[in-house]
Formats: sequence, C-alpha cells, structure tokens
Amino acid sequence: MNTIFRGKHLITLQDWTKEEIDTVLDVSYDLKRKHAMGIPTPYLSYKTIFLMFFEQSTRTRNSMETGITQLGGHANFLDTSTMQVAHAESAKDTAIILGRFGEAIACRNCFWDVGNEYLEEMAANTTVPVINLQTDLYHPMQVLADLMTIQEKLGMNTRHLKVSVIWAYATTHKKPISVPVSQVLLFPRYGMDVTLAYPEGYKLPDFVIDQAKENAEKYGGSLTITGDMEKAYRDADVVFPKNWGSWVTNQSSEVIDSTLESNKGWICTEDMMALTNKDCLYMHALPADRGNEVVDSVIDGPHSVIYDEAENRLHTAKAVMALTMGGR
Repeated sequence: MNTIFRGKHLITLQDWTKEEIDTVLDVSYDLKRKHAMGIPTPYLSYKTIFLMFFEQSTRTRNSMETGITQLGGHANFLDTSTMQVAHAESAKDTAIILGRFGEAIACRNCFWDVGNEYLEEMAANTTVPVINLQTDLYHPMQVLADLMTIQEKLGMNTRHLKVSVIWAYATTHKKPISVPVSQVLLFPRYGMDVTLAYPEGYKLPDFVIDQAKENAEKYGGSLTITGDMEKAYRDADVVFPKNWGSWVTNQSSEVIDSTLESNKGWICTEDMMALTNKDCLYMHALPADRGNEVVDSVIDGPHSVIYDEAENRLHTAKAVMALTMGGR
C-alpha cells in the first residue's frame, strides 16, 4: 500500500496508481466507520483549504466544507466572481498566493477547453496540493464515491460487473463530459466490463477512449461502445444514465438544439430497468433532471442508491484531504 501522499495533486485519477486509489478507498471506509461511531478525526487541525468555484455546487462544496471541519480544519469558500480572477488575475498568481496562505487549493472550473488547463497551471505554480472539484474533462471526486458505492453494494470483487454509462436526455444546462470520462477511465481498472452508450453527436474524446481501452487491457476489464440504449441496459449490474453535452462535436454553449431534441427517447424508465439484472444499481451523480433523464419511479425506486452515493462524497473527500494535506 502506497502511503506517500502529502502535497500530491489530484487533477485526474489517471495520474494516480491503482495502489494509491486503493489507499484512498481504504481510508474512506475507515473515516466512514469512525463517523458512524462518533469518533473524532482531527487529522488536519488548524489547516485551511481554499475552495474556488467558477460554477454552482451542492454536493461538492458541502462535502468538502463538512469534511474539512470534521477533520479539524477550515474551508474558505471562494466565489470566483468576487475574486480578482474576475479581473483577469492569472491562475499562476492566484495559486502562488493561496498556497502561501493555506495548505490546499481545490477548484471547480468546467469551462470547455479551459477548466483542466486552468487547474494544471495552478498545480504547476504552487507548493500545496491542488484538488480537482470538476473540470471540463475530469471529476475524480465523484468517481471515487461512485466506486466506493459499487464496492459497498456489490462486493469488493468488481471484476466482470457489467457497468453501463448511458447518455440521457436533459434540458437544464449543457452539462460537462467529466463524469462519464472519469467513469470510463476508472472502472476498467477495477476489472469491470464497461458499456458506453450514446446517440450520434455525444461521443467522448478519442484520447479518453484510447486510455480507457489501455486500462481495460492492463487490468482485465473491457470497454464496449454502442449507440443502442437497450443493449446497454440489458443484463447490467450497474447503470449510470446521465446527460452530458455534445462538447466534442459542437462547442456551442446552446443547451437545446436539434441534436438534443432528436434524442428525447433516451430516458431511464422502468421498462429499461426491467432489462437489467434483478439487483442492478441505478446511480447518478446528481442533480438529476427528473422526467427527462429518469422517471421518478426509478430514481425513487428499489434500484436507486443515489443518496448513499452522495453521502460517500463526504467520506472520499475527507480521505483525499487527509492524505494530501496531512499524511506522511
């Protein structure tokens, strides 16, 4: 087990070994047990993390703020519209200064073709860990909680579970591709047989697919890509029906267009869930576009584990902070 984490950046889990990810999960389980028993975990007493948000957040902001409090530290929430970032201060200058004030910087920046580069620039110019709270390409904190939930519900041996990442119709906003990207990259590393399903126009970047296939070959998983929604649901052990935007093929920020509207049938219904294995998990990063991505009877039904999944955002966030801000 790798135990050297202090100061380590988390931009994408592709940069972390499987052994390191296993350590994060092990610490997450330990912190969750201690939380359940009311055992204090003041591992980061008097330490400060800066939480920079370019976009709105519910689970991510609150899991980080609550998590650092339970670890004995403090979070400074930074709305970037009220920072000098709004007056074009560089990522470099922001990172250097915040790194001198505190012990970590966490940032959400989902602007297409900007967000990930922004975090990489911060990481290159600070002495403290930079933690990705979601960019245009990656959402490591979400996928850690996803993996933890799958292990809790279906067992630690995840080899050859059929896990389907399925595009779904939504109209709330043009969502980032970072959740499905992170899922198809990580799950094959745990031996899962991943099916990625989407209609024309919603492909993921070629380099992501290449890396996912390499991960599958190395760790004994697989990746299947299909435009057949029913094929993805059939015999699945876990389904993630979730919308993502057509950023790879259409970089317009327009939410509703002809491509989206032609795929209203991509919705998670009871008929779709009936195609899955009887103990199949319905999962979603939230917020879900109820009535478009999924019907209420599924998201509120017996297959759904969305609230356990959301709670695990707290425990995995605490593990990442405890290891990178403290640790050895």
